Amino acid sequence: MKKYDVIGIGNVLLDFIVEVEDGILAEMDVEKGRFKLIEEEKSKEILKKLEKYEVKTAPGGSAANTLAGVSVFGGSAMLLGKIGNDKHGDIYEQKTNECGVNVRLSRHDSKITGHCITFITPDAERSFATHLGASLHFRKEDVFEEEIKASKILHVEGYQLEDPELRAATVYAMKVAKENNVKVSIDLSDPGLVDRNLKDLEMIVKEYADIVFVNEMEAEAFTGKKNEEALHAIYDMCEIAVVKLGKEGSLIKANDMIYRIPIYESKVVNTNGAGDMYAAGVLYGIANGWDMEKAGKVGSYAAGKVVSQVGARLKKGDVDIENV
Repeated sequence: MKKYDVIGIGNVLLDFIVEVEDGILAEMDVEKGRFKLIEEEKSKEILKKLEKYEVKTAPGGSAANTLAGVSVFGGSAMLLGKIGNDKHGDIYEQKTNECGVNVRLSRHDSKITGHCITFITPDAERSFATHLGASLHFRKEDVFEEEIKASKILHVEGYQLEDPELRAATVYAMKVAKENNVKVSIDLSDPGLVDRNLKDLEMIVKEYADIVFVNEMEAEAFTGKKNEEALHAIYDMCEIAVVKLGKEGSLIKANDMIYRIPIYESKVVNTNGAGDMYAAGVLYGIANGWDMEKAGKVGSYAAGKVVSQVGARLKKGDVDIENV
């Protein structure tokens, strides 16, 4: 018996969420609707300016969000990553435990905990200023091999596969998984990341991946093909290929069969977290031996529920997967 349904590796980021007027974005040097990486000093400067606002905090990061979803469905999950030796690291660890996710987070003495400052303007658009901090320093010694061996699935976000040292540590974790009959799931995360690292990602997927998640843009960047053609190309590299098509639902190919998964109809308030919750439903289903159609429908249900609210995560009272 495995101890965990899913263990995940990803950027461990504490989310600071604040509602502001459009004019504040220019003052903070943040482009509306875009994601921007910032240095530690810039981050401190922005947070200082935001002291007069109500700022909410929540644990974030793509893989961490997916693990929180697995926990919400009743599964067992474990997060590996790196935080700073600071109060934000303490907050992240505490709030992640409160979500029902187990943690093995290493501490970095000289780097602060990574964080993402999320600006929400009156039109509900989100803009991001992110400092990766300690999360960028995840290394081979931070890979807890016994926890990976005790899991059914290792889930990795693509952001772990760009920086050479991060990639080396993450590939090592995937190697441990493959040698111990643990399925490896990779979410390719961002089309720009795929473009910049195409050859390396192709090699990693072919050698280690059992499950691959992409959206439309990532699919095209990775294969040069669209939708169903991209699905077939990715399936040639792994056991289960998943292409998310936004309003058109999603496609899953497994066991030489294609599953067409419709969207779960809901009023869209915010798309943040949709892909992460979708992956949570699919991975929970795979870990529990469901057929792919049921797993896909639960993923679609989870994505539909999360886009109808402000936060990027669901709570246990938010979901009822029995009749999906």
